[in-house]
Amino acid sequence: MAKRFYKYFPWLFIFGDLLVIVFSLFISKKLVGQIIEVNQSNSFFYLTIVAVWLLVTVSRKDYKLGRTSSYIHTLQTLMGSLFWFLSIISFIWFLFHFQNYHLNRFLLLVSVSSLMLLILSLYRVAVHMAVKRYRMRGGNYSNAVVIGKGGVSQKLVNMFHFRKDFGIRFLGYYDERSSCDETRGDFNKFFEEADSMELDVIYLNENLGTATIRRFINFADEHYIKVKVIPSDALQLEKNLSFSKYGEFLVINVNHIPLDNAFNRIAKRAFDVIFSALVTVFILSWMIPLVGFLIKLESKGPVFFIQERNGENNRVFKCIKFRTMTPNDYSDTHQAKKNDPRVTRIGAFLRNFSLDEMPQFINVLLGEMSIVGPRPHPVPMNQVFKKLIEKYNSRHKIKPGITGLAQVMGYRGEIVRPFQIRSRVRLDYFYIQNWSFWLDITIVFNTLFKLVFDRENAY
Repeated sequence: MAKRFYKYFPWLFIFGDLLVIVFSLFISKKLVGQIIEVNQSNSFFYLTIVAVWLLVTVSRKDYKLGRTSSYIHTLQTLMGSLFWFLSIISFIWFLFHFQNYHLNRFLLLVSVSSLMLLILSLYRVAVHMAVKRYRMRGGNYSNAVVIGKGGVSQKLVNMFHFRKDFGIRFLGYYDERSSCDETRGDFNKFFEEADSMELDVIYLNENLGTATIRRFINFADEHYIKVKVIPSDALQLEKNLSFSKYGEFLVINVNHIPLDNAFNRIAKRAFDVIFSALVTVFILSWMIPLVGFLIKLESKGPVFFIQERNGENNRVFKCIKFRTMTPNDYSDTHQAKKNDPRVTRIGAFLRNFSLDEMPQFINVLLGEMSIVGPRPHPVPMNQVFKKLIEKYNSRHKIKPGITGLAQVMGYRGEIVRPFQIRSRVRLDYFYIQNWSFWLDITIVFNTLFKLVFDRENAY
């Protein structure tokens, strides 16, 4: 049991957050003060930042660090809180400063937010690591028993022993038939001993009878003990399980993905629209005429190469690229190779810096592609790959992307060996199952890095 931990830890966590906010404000004032004059008596502005962050982090309960949650989850929680913080601050700004806009405050807010993201990321991951280490040493533990020893119960208990950082203290099994050193007795024995064990969690084997499960749930409800059901072997899959209710009937969604969530889809689409609109207005507006002139100057043919590719749910769409080859009849079936004679000089330059893909931002605006996602392949290649690669079609659950996880991991360009396409599919599958807004941002930044420093397979 860890009542003292839960009593004091949230306050320590929030206090640390506030120290980071104050430090970010202080450093930001110094940095922005080097560029423009900052009003030093802006106490309402500073207090608003601190108060809004305190409101957001407490209401979202950021201080709750799940026993099995990862550092990525901690950073995702931070990104969510920062999003709400900036939204509220922007709304307050609109109400009180729209008519009296101050550039120095805007720059200060941008600086504060950037520092908050950096320093809070380090702070919260450090706190998470400290809590894990504390649990490994026996602190902040949770007492647990397992009811029913068959099936995958043993695997769960092995996990408790192996992952000490979860802080789950296994007290033993209760089972009607099986007996071992860790079995404390039958079900009746549990009800005799339960009050003296200070239990936090009861894990129920899924194979127990309905009446038995109901009996344990009723007992747990009366004694404020959490109950968790251990799924059978058939559901111990590398998937994100979720649940749906049809009236009083409960079903398990086995192949649920993060982008099935409406909020996640809206967030991803909003990022796609804003990013691609900025690229279209500020880059494509002058790039298309310039590149189009150079393409026409070197060879006859259209400026754009428009090719049918498979998109979301295998729907075919017309993917737009700058034409980089002389017109030929093999573009759908023959991949571009190193020193390919079909590639023009301007085409080689465009391919080297992946600039031939830039018109695909138009596909993004049209809703046919996303900034980040599995790269789309020509329809004939898709027909071949789906016969050779298991789960190949699963990469079409979401919209294809201009860039993707496989590309930043080094799998781009010509596919020469079977392992290359298998690795791409594996990484695409991982991306679909583990999508997050933070992951998209990371892939975008990694893509920019690769464009500058790693163009080995760009041809």
